[in-house]
Amino acid sequence: MRFRTYKNTDLEVSEVGFGLWTISTGWWGQFTEGEAIALMHKAFDLGITLFDAADTYGNGLSEELIAKAFPKQRDAIVIATKVGYDFVTHGEARGRGQREIPQDFSPEAITRATDAALKRLKTDRIDLLQLHNIHMEQISDDALWTTLEQLQRAGKIRYYGVALGPAVGWLYEGVNCIREREISSVQHIYNMLEQHPGRAMHDAATDAGKDTMFLIRVTHSSGMLEGKYTAETVFPAGDHRNHRPRSWLLNGIKKIDRLRFLESSERTLGQAALQWLLADERVASTLPNIYEEAQLIEFAKAPHTPRLTDDELAKIAELYEDNFGVEREEPKFKGTMEAPAEPVAA
Repeated sequence: MRFRTYKNTDLEVSEVGFGLWTISTGWWGQFTEGEAIALMHKAFDLGITLFDAADTYGNGLSEELIAKAFPKQRDAIVIATKVGYDFVTHGEARGRGQREIPQDFSPEAITRATDAALKRLKTDRIDLLQLHNIHMEQISDDALWTTLEQLQRAGKIRYYGVALGPAVGWLYEGVNCIREREISSVQHIYNMLEQHPGRAMHDAATDAGKDTMFLIRVTHSSGMLEGKYTAETVFPAGDHRNHRPRSWLLNGIKKIDRLRFLESSERTLGQAALQWLLADERVASTLPNIYEEAQLIEFAKAPHTPRLTDDELAKIAELYEDNFGVEREEPKFKGTMEAPAEPVAA
């Protein structure tokens, strides 16, 4: 495994991390506690040290799994988690897929949620605390950011950032946060097939001269970039991928055919998808959706496969600009995708 360090911090993370949402929410299949912990142990054995949870994943389950999986390895792993959803009151209403429950970003709620997460994790500090799926109003809420600074000074969290979602989009939630707040990390959706608005957020950090780095989720476009789907692929009832329209599947398969040149005896398409992300030095780590051991092994080995050449990167960029030769569909973004209006001077 290879590692990267967040700029201006001592926070070192494995280039491939383990996002616990696949094994704790039921949206990618059902896992027993034993099966989930076995995957986590295998990830650690393969060199993965970053484990990304959220208090709302399984109503606290993802954090409890970390505590159970690594009772004696606290200093050997990096724990990232998220707060912001009021799952204590509304957790039973979440249901499946991307249905959201009410959020609470008040200072009292964030402090309370952080303390509760520490107890579930059975640790005295969280390495990276992320505000989970924030909206524009949270960016300007000074009390919220003061609370994070207080938690950091108290030693309860080492660093903090934001996670954006749940769906692709949220451009100015990311851009404005980068510009206006001193955050270490932004987690967002980004992959070869879904490059906007992710690249724009990365460029915003560069343009603003900020050291913000990025955690990338949905690295394979909900599994499409693993290159194994066919027109006959059917997802189980309750599976998270069922929220995607069928056109996503059929058009995605056509796009994948244009990317097969990235495969070789030394590198799978799934590994190439991670190498494409890691070609950007602003990416701290990748969080592929992991739900089986063979796939975990494939992804963990990705940093040691041949890196993408300049010619390969240029060809991917050209294909993306042409929508991989597939008829364009109107993209469906969430969040603030146009620059907010500047306040009118009195």
